[in-house]
Amino acid sequence: MAQLSGVPILILREGTQNVKGKDARRSNMRAIMAVAEMLKSTLGPRGMDKMLVDSLGDITITNDGATIVDKMDVDNPAAKMAVQLAKTQDKRVGDGTTTAVVFAGTLLRKAEELMDQDIHPAIIARGFLRANTEAQKVLEKLAVKIKAGDLDTLVKVATTTMNSKGAVGDRSIFAHLAVDAITGIGEEKDLLNKVKRIKVVKKKGKSVQDSRLIKGIILEKEPVHPEMPKLVTGAKIAILADSLEIKKTQFDQQTWISSASQVQGFLDREVNVFKGFAQKVKEAGANVLINQKGIDDKAANFLAKEGILAIKSVTQSDIDLVAKATGGTMCASLKDLEAKNLGHADKVECVKVEDTDMVFIEGCKDPKALSILLRAGVDKSVEEAERTLHDALCVTAVLAEHKSVVAGGGAVEAELAARLKDFARKQGGREQLAIDAFADALEIIPSTLAENGGMDPIDTIAELRSKHTTAAGKWIGVNLYTKKVEDTFKAGILEPEQIIKQVITLASDLAALILRIDDMLIAKKSRAPAMPPGGGMGGMPPGMGGMGGMPPGMGM
Repeated sequence: MAQLSGVPILILREGTQNVKGKDARRSNMRAIMAVAEMLKSTLGPRGMDKMLVDSLGDITITNDGATIVDKMDVDNPAAKMAVQLAKTQDKRVGDGTTTAVVFAGTLLRKAEELMDQDIHPAIIARGFLRANTEAQKVLEKLAVKIKAGDLDTLVKVATTTMNSKGAVGDRSIFAHLAVDAITGIGEEKDLLNKVKRIKVVKKKGKSVQDSRLIKGIILEKEPVHPEMPKLVTGAKIAILADSLEIKKTQFDQQTWISSASQVQGFLDREVNVFKGFAQKVKEAGANVLINQKGIDDKAANFLAKEGILAIKSVTQSDIDLVAKATGGTMCASLKDLEAKNLGHADKVECVKVEDTDMVFIEGCKDPKALSILLRAGVDKSVEEAERTLHDALCVTAVLAEHKSVVAGGGAVEAELAARLKDFARKQGGREQLAIDAFADALEIIPSTLAENGGMDPIDTIAELRSKHTTAAGKWIGVNLYTKKVEDTFKAGILEPEQIIKQVITLASDLAALILRIDDMLIAKKSRAPAMPPGGGMGGMPPGMGGMGGMPPGMGM
């Protein structure tokens, strides 16, 4: 509602909620702070797990920030922005989701303290953005460049990101799997494409130590005919998207048959068609056929007689991965199949893993796609192992692309805080207070790590501040395995620079955005359609419910 010359004017739909000024801003800030507070206890190697139960009763137990926010049923609009922040962080670099949300929540808590001192939110927002810009410059100077092919550093970074995951006891296995997979694909610059080319096949029943990398693709399929070979060495693979079936006519047709020879002629022509399918595959030199579409049983019989292993109804995504792994080209029609289109692998083997039939295409030369067979004891363990492996793959891919690392364990955040405090003292106006608050907010990361690890957070921050006053102490952080404040770079606790940059940038942008909001217009939620008069179903008159619309007393 607005007022013009003292006369109230209704400009919003009836039922719309309008929250203005400080109330709107603080409501948004506290919603994000609440999400951050919920995630704080999951941060770090000693972080706790969350049990998430959805509306159907399915249970997820995890401390992965991206999974937690993805499964949260959030209704508050500002809290949804925190959820979106975490998803963006996960999508871009694959890790740091909890850190980003916790840092954003702390920034807003510091902003609230400044607002209580009558500092305008716009000034605070500008100060935060200036601090972010300075922090990015300092990060570039601090980061240590690594050489291409530095596998030792890649393993250390992958291990660090898994320190806080549920499968922490198996982090060495996951780290080597992730590094071997990412480096085995080749120079793919796009992080998302690189990780998408690694197919993870989950199977419970054994321990995580039984997980292994396949230089090729695993298909959860079985041969289309029982007489087909279960092992093909020196595989030459035809990749098709063509139905090896006799196509039905578009319109109904009738054919008059006057003799038995005509019937036999029809049957012979049908056999010749199916036989021709198998002959064409054999002429191309293929001994394995991977088809996106169907294969008729009769065609499968002739393929089996030719010693060809055939798989049908393979998904488009798997077909693409097979082509990338084997170096083959998918043909839309069997007529286009030639020897030059074939993919190659050392062997194709049909194996039953637990209760599932699988086809392993292994030993591909210079594969552009790979598979990981992931094992664990029970379903929940397999799911958490997959989340752990996904983070390791993403972080390894980020480092392989950007090739620069910083020390973990809160060391880089503590160093940035010290540098930004010096920067703030050189600035004029009230923005220096916002920059100083930004620096204090960065210390929430080592403070939370210490608190979750059973260390005193106040003593830890005091010691960190003392040691970060000199250049020699720039990599001093919290090592929760020794429960000491020490050089985490030497301890091998490393993180990609790109992840820290994304954390700071996204959290700063969200805090600045929230601080600039001074009015919320929340539309009235739409209601479900009203029932027909009388409450009957489908407009039936009262008393006509029950079986078949029978009157009362006439039920069966």
